[in-house]
Amino acid sequence: MSQILYILNKELKDYFISPIAYIVISIFLLVTGWFFFTTFFLYNQADLRNFFSLLPIIFSFVIPAITMRLFSEELSVGSYEILLTLPVTFTDIIIGKFLAGVVFVSVALIPTLSYPIFITFLGQLDWGPVMGGYIGAVLLGAALTAVGLFASSLTRNQIIAFIVGMMICFFLTLIDKMLFFFPESMLGVIGYLGADFHFKNIAKGIIDSRDIVYYLSIIFLGLYGAHIAMQEKE
Repeated sequence: MSQILYILNKELKDYFISPIAYIVISIFLLVTGWFFFTTFFLYNQADLRNFFSLLPIIFSFVIPAITMRLFSEELSVGSYEILLTLPVTFTDIIIGKFLAGVVFVSVALIPTLSYPIFITFLGQLDWGPVMGGYIGAVLLGAALTAVGLFASSLTRNQIIAFIVGMMICFFLTLIDKMLFFFPESMLGVIGYLGADFHFKNIAKGIIDSRDIVYYLSIIFLGLYGAHIAMQEKE
C-alpha cells in the first residue's frame, strides 16, 4: 500500500507542477460553464440535466488529455526504467497512476459544485439526481481514466496516446447512439456497452448494481490491458 501511495503522490506532484494540468482544468470548466449557463437561462430549469447530459462527451476529450502522459512520457524520456529499480511492482505503478488520474478528474469536478449551489438561490433543486450525477461522473471518470492509462501504455508518443484514448472513450460513449447500425438481436448487448447509458441511469439518482459492475469491468479491463502492455516492454 505504501508503494501505491508513493506512486500516487509522485504523479499528483507531476500533474500540478505542469501548466498543462491547469490548462486542461480551465478548458473543462470553461466548456462546462458555458454549456450550463447558456442552457440554464435558455430553458429556465432548476436542474443540472443539460450539464450531466454533456459530461460524457466532454470527458471523452478531457480525460485522454489528462492520462496521455502517464506512461508515454516516462517511456519517452527513459524514466520508466528508473522507476522499475525502486521496490515497486507493475501493479503498484499501474494502480498508483490510475488513482492519480481519478483524483485529478475529481479535483476538476469540485469547482462545478458551484452550479447546483447557484441554482439553489434561484429555485428548488432536487438533490437526489445531483448526487447521483456526481457519483456517476466519478465512476465514468475512473473508467475513462483506466482506458486512457491503457492507451498511454501502448506508445511513447503522447499525441498518439491521446488520439487512441480519445477514440476508445468516444466509442464507449457514443456506441449506444448507433444502435440502428446493428441487428435487433444485438441491441441489448450493444446498448449495455454504452458508458453514457449507464451514466444516465446513475444521474437519475438510481444506483443499479449493473451500472456499477459495468464501470468496474471497464476499469479492470483498462488496468489489465495496461499491465500486459507494460510487461511486454520490460
